[in-house]
Amino acid sequence: MSVIASITTSVDGYIAGPDDGPEAGLGIGGERLHYWVFGGPWSYDAEPRGEVSGEDQAWLEGAMKRVGAVVGGRWTYEAAGHWGDSNPWGLPFFIVTHRPEEQPAGDDFVFVDGVEEAVRRATEAADGKDVSVMGGADVIRQALTAGLLDELTIIVAPVVLGGGKPLFDDGFKDSFELEHLGVRQSQYATFIDYRVTK
Repeated sequence: MSVIASITTSVDGYIAGPDDGPEAGLGIGGERLHYWVFGGPWSYDAEPRGEVSGEDQAWLEGAMKRVGAVVGGRWTYEAAGHWGDSNPWGLPFFIVTHRPEEQPAGDDFVFVDGVEEAVRRATEAADGKDVSVMGGADVIRQALTAGLLDELTIIVAPVVLGGGKPLFDDGFKDSFELEHLGVRQSQYATFIDYRVTK
């Protein structure tokens, strides 16, 4: 069992374009970050028409086979419009928030105060499989700082956004050694897998 994190960035290090929020979860122009997920170009105004394939599909399927529970951040939850109030993973899903009392109805999402508690509960729920810290960037940074991550995958989309939300902002002062595990290349992304050196 490992705690893993993966997140897509632009070449210039942004995980979302400017003005990300419920109407545009990846910000202005940020759809290009996730062409690899949807098999090609899409926009907020037009549903994706492609299907994930090739190296993109192989990486995604391999990652999903390993995962037994998911940890996400409150901002990602809000920016995704609560995924329509339906858990998109079909796995136990823990949302890190400073306001756990705002727990939504149903059992699709569990609000938890703090990344350490969320990872602890996800580990229990994962039934021996990996825990995926899906992001956003702040939750991944918190997990790194707390020494919770075993592996980190940076998925680099071939786009320069020029601004938006960075993976590592000026407030992040920690230093980590990463061991290279492998790289995978597709038309829409480069997947770089690392082990986090403890």
